Amino acid sequence: MPPGVEVAARAVRTALGAAARGLVDRDVLVDLVALAAVAGEHLLVLGPPGTAKSQAVRRVSRALGGRYFEYLLGRFTEPSEIVGPIDLRRLRDGVIETQTAGMLPDAEIAFLDEVFLGSTAILNTLLSLLNERTFRRGATALAVPLRVCVGAANHLPDDEMLAAFADRFLLRCFVAPVGDAQLEELLEGGWRVERENEAEAASIADLDALAAAARAMGLAAVRPQLAEAVRVLRAAGIALTDRRVVKLQRLVAAAAALDGRVAATDADLWPIVYAVPTAEAQAQAREVLRPILAASANAALVAAAAEASRSPAARAARLVDAARGLLAAGPDGEPAAWRLQLEAIAREIDAGFAADAMPPELAGARAAIVAAIAAARGAPP
Repeated sequence: MPPGVEVAARAVRTALGAAARGLVDRDVLVDLVALAAVAGEHLLVLGPPGTAKSQAVRRVSRALGGRYFEYLLGRFTEPSEIVGPIDLRRLRDGVIETQTAGMLPDAEIAFLDEVFLGSTAILNTLLSLLNERTFRRGATALAVPLRVCVGAANHLPDDEMLAAFADRFLLRCFVAPVGDAQLEELLEGGWRVERENEAEAASIADLDALAAAARAMGLAAVRPQLAEAVRVLRAAGIALTDRRVVKLQRLVAAAAALDGRVAATDADLWPIVYAVPTAEAQAQAREVLRPILAASANAALVAAAAEASRSPAARAARLVDAARGLLAAGPDGEPAAWRLQLEAIAREIDAGFAADAMPPELAGARAAIVAAIAAARGAPP
């Protein structure tokens, strides 16, 4: 991998860590926004209101320094509300021209809430923007700079026309309210997020460098495993359209680029799960693809790789990443809550890995956690 791409991968990794800080159980969503942006695809997030969908995307955009556009669509939303108004001065001259500054055609990262509530005119406009990255209206014809559009809804639509529109979002992420066991973490994280001002940790140029690396990615070594994964899904009754099957390669290439590699391997197959359209089918895909995804891991998208594959390597990487983040952050004035979080990670490590089969990096992280907990209690480790 060229040095510039290695630098970009590190910068994006840092940005994602900053974006996810304080967001409980939304690190997978943060990872998938980056994966979609590098792959040149779009992400659909499905879950009830109030589950931090927009906040996660907004934080990723700020951490990456991208121009951001966000809008809540409704039945009566007019196209001008998202693409910009007609320029009245030009209209007097008989020319229909749109003022797009600060609107969706000007955005690099976009979030559209209740995306399926848009009118036919809205959906037709979005199709052009999403598929072709172009905007046309009267005399206005633009190549839009959109890297990724994240659409959100409470559930998948039943209407066939809307289902066809939903298929344009290659990646799917399903979110639920934070569980009872993490309520203390939710309260602490929410309080911290409200007081923090996120610093820009990367740039759109970093994303573009990784996207270029993904487009040039060598995939020959991994295509047989990718084809076999699709066969396994079909045998289990999980059908993917031909368009989705072909585009899976973009996700695999993007995962490899974000992991800082010039060629994809079987460690990069885990994004297949997120291209499966429904939550039930994704759960089934994790099970039937478990042997194929056993080697899954990604240094930048730790949470997404672990959640998709449930592989020991990915789980270990996620725990190491979480331990390092907590240890680096320190107690920050709340030592009791910090110690409890460390203890929770230690318990998860012990529950998932036998002491004699624990990866060295994970064993080192566990030892550091034990030492930090002992120091916090004022006792020898």
